[in-house]
Amino acid sequence: MRDKYVAVIGLEVHAQLLTKTKAFCSCINEYGGLPNTQTCPVCLGMPGSLPVLNKMLVEYSIMMGLATNCKIRKHSRFSRKNYFYQDLPKGYQITQYDDPICYDGYVEIEKEEGLKRIRVNRIHIEEDTGKSNHDLDIDTLVDLNRAGVPLIEIVTEPDIASAEEAYKYLTQIKNSLIYLNICSGNMEEGALRCDANISVMLKGADKYGTRAEVKNMNSFRNVEKAIEYEVNRQIEIIENGGSVVQETRMWDGAKNITKSMRSKEMAHDYRYFPEPDLLGIEVSDEWKETLKSKLPELPLAKKIRFETHYGLNKRDAGILTDDISIAKYFELACSVLIIKNERRYKLISNWIQSDVMRLMSEKSVNIVELNLNPTIISQLSDLSDDGVISNKIAKEIFIEAISSGKLPNDIVNEKGLKQLSDTTLIEEIVVKVIASNPETLEKYKSGKTNFMGFFVGQVLKETKGQANPQIVSDLVKKHLES
Repeated sequence: MRDKYVAVIGLEVHAQLLTKTKAFCSCINEYGGLPNTQTCPVCLGMPGSLPVLNKMLVEYSIMMGLATNCKIRKHSRFSRKNYFYQDLPKGYQITQYDDPICYDGYVEIEKEEGLKRIRVNRIHIEEDTGKSNHDLDIDTLVDLNRAGVPLIEIVTEPDIASAEEAYKYLTQIKNSLIYLNICSGNMEEGALRCDANISVMLKGADKYGTRAEVKNMNSFRNVEKAIEYEVNRQIEIIENGGSVVQETRMWDGAKNITKSMRSKEMAHDYRYFPEPDLLGIEVSDEWKETLKSKLPELPLAKKIRFETHYGLNKRDAGILTDDISIAKYFELACSVLIIKNERRYKLISNWIQSDVMRLMSEKSVNIVELNLNPTIISQLSDLSDDGVISNKIAKEIFIEAISSGKLPNDIVNEKGLKQLSDTTLIEEIVVKVIASNPETLEKYKSGKTNFMGFFVGQVLKETKGQANPQIVSDLVKKHLES
């Protein structure tokens, strides 16, 4: 039944921007203050108060527009979107309507068959509303600290065809915002929110189906689940002879279902009209080019470069570039390698993905807060790849380097930990170990070849882990077979 239909999905992403002050007043823009302490007559909508546009809000909006390949409108203006909620003090929201500052862009996502382009219809500037607190034992309370916080809304065309594509698009948007350092991307704090417009249509049809908008999704995984549920719900309605109703629905994460909230409003329901208290925005070519010059390398471009320049596979490159701080750490570690080649780049990638990320998880910190010298990882990679130390010794040195702050080269020299590669000496130990374990030798001779590992382990134990494991393995095999 599902194969008869295609999903048609558009996403609206609201991103709170990291300006120092709010969109149209001088109140501090900071998460976590005591309720209703970061407010003033402007963001409370008091009579006689007038908004003043935050220039940094405009610059951050343009930067995101450039990062998503949008055209930047030379002249745009603000409008009033009229509706009443208890957490909207003025009774209207200052936003953009007919002429958003950024328009006609695109974001590329990676698929098995190559890159897919998701068109961005618009990015417009607006202010956030306050926040209603429902999860209390008393009546709903309203905190207006968030009222007036600067937002951009990033709206796609209905180009997304699956929950998986939606997840990949959202990941690109979030990472771009973080790379630009204009949004924290923290969904738990409400810094990034997503609404999904979802409809289904028969394959080959030339008209979209009736869409439902799903709100209240606080993670990308919940967006995926909500899209999957909603697509199946709509197909079931159509297959049973019913009609999908255009409405706004909410995601219930506890039950993994969408539930109806209200009928979907149309643009005319909001009575948009030009904001009389604000001038329009004029973006000169010089201003745009200045901001363009400040753009960093963006996530997908960095990922592709990590694949081509460092020879990493798609999975490793994706993990390292998913966090800009980890990507920077990786490149710092690579830059101080003695010998720079793909094998050692891979070793550094492995160290970061295993031991470094494990430490980050244990300490609940990011890689910057971990404060781990990248030279430690570089030297361990050089030492192990040169055969100076074994992998086992490398793990022990890593632990000591963390606790002492010493570099691996110094630890190896101080403790005499260089790997033993003298075949004559190792062979003497191999002969001694085999002779000392006649019962195990007989088991090996009887066909239980897995006991070879026992002999290898005993030799490494005799040499305190310093013997070259490959040489040990080769010599043990030689003597057992003779």
